[in-house]
Amino acid sequence: MVQELSARLVVSHDYSLPMCMRLRYEPTDPYVIRADFFAHGDDPVEWVLGRDLLIDGLRDSAGYGNVRIWPAAGRGDQAMHIALGSSAGTALLEVPVQDVKSFLKNTEALVPLGTEPGRIDWGIELANLLAEH
Repeated sequence: MVQELSARLVVSHDYSLPMCMRLRYEPTDPYVIRADFFAHGDDPVEWVLGRDLLIDGLRDSAGYGNVRIWPAAGRGDQAMHIALGSSAGTALLEVPVQDVKSFLKNTEALVPLGTEPGRIDWGIELANLLAEH
């Protein structure tokens, strides 16, 4: 399942740049949402976000370290912030809440919350883990 939405890269309190955001969800990897961020003409940058983290970020501040999500001050019903950090710096994105809610609702129709473990092929996961060592 894929959904594209508009986002804004917040540069300062008064200035932001438009960006595109593509959210992808695979029922075979039920705990994560892959988010691609890109400006027109640029190659996308992919981040892996926890589905629960996005859900929690709709209501309150969630996450720590390299990924933090929270409702936009005074506009929590319209926008949310996603802060992504790396060794190159931190990006602050503003994303429409309704688009994220719609996407999450669609993921829950595919894999209801609490049923994620039944969607994972634990044999493949164990084989991948053992292959790394």
